[in-house]
Amino acid sequence: MATLRVPEVVPSPSEDAEQLRKAFQGWGTNEDLIVSILAHRNAAQRKLIRQVYTETYGEDLLKALDKELSSDFERIILLWTLDPAERDAFLANEATKRLTSNNWVLVEIACTRSSHDLFLVRQAYHARFKKSLEEDVAYHTSGDFRKLLVPLVSSFRYEGDEVNMILAKSEAKILHEKISEKSYSHEELIRILTTRSKAQLNATLNHYNNEFGNVITKDLEADPEDEYLKLLRAAIQCLTYSAKYFEEVLRLGINKMGTDEWALTRVVATRVEVDMERIKEEYYRRNSIPLDRAIAKDASGEYEKMLLALIGHVEDA
Repeated sequence: MATLRVPEVVPSPSEDAEQLRKAFQGWGTNEDLIVSILAHRNAAQRKLIRQVYTETYGEDLLKALDKELSSDFERIILLWTLDPAERDAFLANEATKRLTSNNWVLVEIACTRSSHDLFLVRQAYHARFKKSLEEDVAYHTSGDFRKLLVPLVSSFRYEGDEVNMILAKSEAKILHEKISEKSYSHEELIRILTTRSKAQLNATLNHYNNEFGNVITKDLEADPEDEYLKLLRAAIQCLTYSAKYFEEVLRLGINKMGTDEWALTRVVATRVEVDMERIKEEYYRRNSIPLDRAIAKDASGEYEKMLLALIGHVEDA
């Protein structure tokens, strides 16, 4: 369900590296050339380009891009060029910093990546920041947020489809009891949400819906302004229906007074090679406008070109 358009015949990494080098030389940067290359290479190809660029020119491609580009265009290019695990490690680290603190990003990374991918993120975090993701999340959060986020980012869920229906029934009952008691950070509720496989959770939440007549996220809307409850609902949505969650992030990011470019950039950079087609369908269903048209109305310049190229927009001939 990816949207990335890779040409049938891809130039060699050394040809791409040479073209990128040319884009940085002369008067001004050839940003169109950068988009035409990087927006049409998959993660493995981008990794090779970076490797060859460093070997050939003795400089990290990311450093070269950082010197040449600026603002939102720079951010989308840098995030996109990073290896997916490195990118998530970078975003997670940024999300634990005081000035760029963002618990939603931590929930996204913890709940929408596969167990293996999340494990690679934690490894990349060690390598880049010389500490663990868990310790940073624990240090920069407190109270109920810490109780939820630390086990979420530490999780290594089972990825199989097997489901225990007896367990689903009993854990749906536990969830309903705790929510009825307003014990939203009860250790049993947290245990279920942070350790069960996505298939098992889906079975539990379907049973919850059938047995108690409400989807669980509705029952967690007791106080719509409560930030912890918002995060809890986001975690459940990310675990069970991530395309719907990302559609909402895009809708809110695009429809704000002044676009939330960080949200737009993050979702495009992290989902293009995963489920962007599904997100686009969800966006159209919810907003009656294609995502590429919504982006074109809101973004501009090279930033707009890069976003549209990544989500698979084809220019009219």
